[in-house]
Amino acid sequence: MDDLLKNLTACLRDQEEAMRDALKRLVLIPSGTYNKAGVDKVCRAVCDLLDPLSLERRILPQENYGDMLMASTTAGGDDRRILLAGHMDTIFPEDSSFNGWRTDEDHFYGPGVIDMKGGLIVGIFALKALAALGLLKDLPVTWLFNSEEEVGSPVSRSLFRAEAGRAAMAFVLECGGMKGEVVTGRKGRLGLKLTARGQAGHAAKVVEGKKSAILDLAHAIIGLEGLNGRFAGVSVNIGQAAGGIVPNSVPEEAWAAVDVRFPSAEGLSFFQSHLNALMERCRAAGMALAVEVVSRTPVMEATEKNKALYAVIAGAAGEMGISIAEEFRGGVSDANTIAEAGTPVIDGLGPLGDHDHSDREYVIRKSLCQRSTLLALSLIAAWRRYEAGTLFPNG
Repeated sequence: MDDLLKNLTACLRDQEEAMRDALKRLVLIPSGTYNKAGVDKVCRAVCDLLDPLSLERRILPQENYGDMLMASTTAGGDDRRILLAGHMDTIFPEDSSFNGWRTDEDHFYGPGVIDMKGGLIVGIFALKALAALGLLKDLPVTWLFNSEEEVGSPVSRSLFRAEAGRAAMAFVLECGGMKGEVVTGRKGRLGLKLTARGQAGHAAKVVEGKKSAILDLAHAIIGLEGLNGRFAGVSVNIGQAAGGIVPNSVPEEAWAAVDVRFPSAEGLSFFQSHLNALMERCRAAGMALAVEVVSRTPVMEATEKNKALYAVIAGAAGEMGISIAEEFRGGVSDANTIAEAGTPVIDGLGPLGDHDHSDREYVIRKSLCQRSTLLALSLIAAWRRYEAGTLFPNG
């Protein structure tokens, strides 16, 4: 692999300026999830960047979100492929004050630069380098670019399940950790809507026996927040709450949005049992409360096959002389859905940076070329070992 590393490194170093220009092009397109025109424009820009690779491309039109893109090499058949995943949308709406592109000696700044347009650039240029060396034609790669990851992938989730079922392995290009970490596991997520109902009345007249939806909701919120720290890795956050119509009226209805993160099935079971007990206590006290499951994302377990894939990536990093480490990450991504299909998957192979989802978002300039080299080297090494039957020796 020494010659391969040398050739990949030289090829990608020659492309550093092109990588910067391509990233700038993507970042300057506002592509918040609900900005369909903007996400569609990113999709077209990605198609332009993929043009030299002669991939089979299929645009998947969407009505309520940006169009998605499937790009595949012609190698191999319809099963046992290498699945790549990345998203084109950001959290920033079209009228966000955080826009534009800024650089300094070591960083690039802009909306989506690390989450995750930088990851798209890492993947595109890794494939370009492999193509330049005549190696891409032998890799059965399928890349799904989705358009609504930032709102939980409501449409693309089924696409990822289907493609994961045809894949021998998967690589997701969300950002890496600041110390080079790649992700072998992720927490699961449960999104809930908690609704309380009271009895409306004039605030000046209702004193004893007041049935305030906001007051009842507040008791439930305190109970839920009290679960934090009770089970390792389980977190509960009340991110939104609202209710009532005017200050001088007893609120008839109030609601709260609840975000729950859990590291395992046992963690989810802990939360659900305590939620059920809390609801029973509230109802016994005369409160009218209801819980609705809004979304559910399974845990991405750090399986032995994930660790086998990680070992290949760690070996490639060792050849490059860079440090990486395993990470079990709290946030969710499309890797969770891929893992649900039983497909070995590694996430966090994108560039390094920080402050995603904020107006301080940045990517470390040198990490683009470095992670692109790491991805290209890992794709070749993993596929060769898979074909030799040594990647997952236990099946």
